[in-house]
Amino acid sequence: MTTPDTQRPRPGSDILRTALRRNVGAMVWGTVLMGLYQAGETAFPIALGLIVEHTLQSRSLGSLALSIAGLAVIITTVSLSWRFGMRVLQKANTTEAHRWRVRVAECGLQPVARDVDLKSGEVLTIATEDADQTADIIEVVPLLISSLVAVLVAAVALGLADIRLGLLVIVGTVAILSILSVMSKRIGASTQEQQARVARAGAKVADLIIGLRPLHGFGGNHAAFRSYRKVSTEAKHQSITVAKVNGVYAGTALALNAVLAVAVTLTAGWLAFDGQITIGELVMAVGLAQFIMEPLKLFSEMPKYVMIARASAQRMALVLSAPQVATPGTQLPAAGGDLEIDCVRYGSLRKVKFRVSAGEFVAIAAYQPRAAADLASILAMNVPPDAYEGVVRVSGQELADLSIEAVREHLLVNPYDGEIFVGTLRTNIDPSGTSRMVPEAVEASMLTDVVALHREGLDYGVRDRGANLSGGQRQRLSLARALAADSDVLVLRDPTTAVDAVTEQLIARNIAKLRRGRTTLVLTSSPALLDAADRVLVLNEGVITAEDTHRNLLAKDEAYCSAVAR
Repeated sequence: MTTPDTQRPRPGSDILRTALRRNVGAMVWGTVLMGLYQAGETAFPIALGLIVEHTLQSRSLGSLALSIAGLAVIITTVSLSWRFGMRVLQKANTTEAHRWRVRVAECGLQPVARDVDLKSGEVLTIATEDADQTADIIEVVPLLISSLVAVLVAAVALGLADIRLGLLVIVGTVAILSILSVMSKRIGASTQEQQARVARAGAKVADLIIGLRPLHGFGGNHAAFRSYRKVSTEAKHQSITVAKVNGVYAGTALALNAVLAVAVTLTAGWLAFDGQITIGELVMAVGLAQFIMEPLKLFSEMPKYVMIARASAQRMALVLSAPQVATPGTQLPAAGGDLEIDCVRYGSLRKVKFRVSAGEFVAIAAYQPRAAADLASILAMNVPPDAYEGVVRVSGQELADLSIEAVREHLLVNPYDGEIFVGTLRTNIDPSGTSRMVPEAVEASMLTDVVALHREGLDYGVRDRGANLSGGQRQRLSLARALAADSDVLVLRDPTTAVDAVTEQLIARNIAKLRRGRTTLVLTSSPALLDAADRVLVLNEGVITAEDTHRNLLAKDEAYCSAVAR
């Protein structure tokens, strides 16, 4: 579903402004609390200087006790303000990162809504690392302001002791930030390039894992591995470059901060030796010179994090600002309707025309696998309506006029390579936990032997991509998921290619029985499924060339007999 936040183009700066605007309250509280923390840290060396200046000179126990109580208040303020300030900021950071992850994932899961020229692995990297780094801006701004507060308090305190000390801190801070802001621009550019290279490597390895078995089949795995090695090596070299740039930045920041602290300490020592400031003021200056390194370090790191957040926001904008391929409709399809393909031309399809009546079980024998794949893509709405000629109608309504979400609830296209997820057999069959057809779906897909094989039954654990299941078990599990959805219109593409002939016969009969009264279309070359169908359509060279029952076609069509007989 398209939300108001995703209806217009989103440059990276707009994404950052949105993140900041949505978290104003948390950032204000975080800034106040972190400002208290930095002010308390700054007050500690100032208090020590005052104690030396007044308490120890008067030798009064009462003054000493009051000073200790004052230090306890400062320490308590520092501790509590840090704890609650970071809690507020990190909660807001985590929540904002989650929002952007969901938004990017939403665009990635709706391929017909956005023209995203990125592979799934790249979108995954953007939805994880870039979303997290963009949300870091929520913490960066309050920490930047609180660090500035600490530097200003220290500068004012030193200026009250001697104007030259205060000016030294201000001028030194401006000089440090000017140098580091130039360096941070290179970090932002390098980080953006690194994220892009890592994303490409992730996309490559995802493709490699999916196609590993076919690659092994024709000996192409070594070439694929070399291709991935090249991409991953480029990502590694770029990561090393970013690490070097970050190292130089951190080292430079630390060195400049140390130089400023030493300059303040030496200047204060010279002024005290010359009698221009008191011993108490010298203690305060030395303490502030040591303390100021922390807020200066934090303050000097902020430009780097801002540039990284901007770079990540720009990458998220690649997904969120991608133009819409087609404007989705808003109408809802009628329940239990028919399916009509009217003169569709797309890819390998040439003026395909047929109709599946409501409640009918129709099989399509596609002589060219590519034609079956193109037809399944159109019905799954992975192809926008204006990308092909002709019309697809569901319950008499054109697909272009219907909302994507409503169509996918009404018309389910089970992919040939249905994904298996980490979880259990039950959660893979019924991800939402709302289906009342799970037992029937398990029985119809002949998954009963897998369930009976394990003591946990349907609660048996499934690994990522079904790694602990055989190919036939994964295919039957995917089929069970499609049947359990109990959609008005179900499209299956080669649902039994990985099972034996006997099991295939049983599955074909079970599907016909379970789906009786529901519209079902199967793209297959399986004789068992073709025989179970009410009628068979022959798809050859992109057009429907024959139509009859399976047995009649076997008797009178030699080409059909050669294509499907086993």
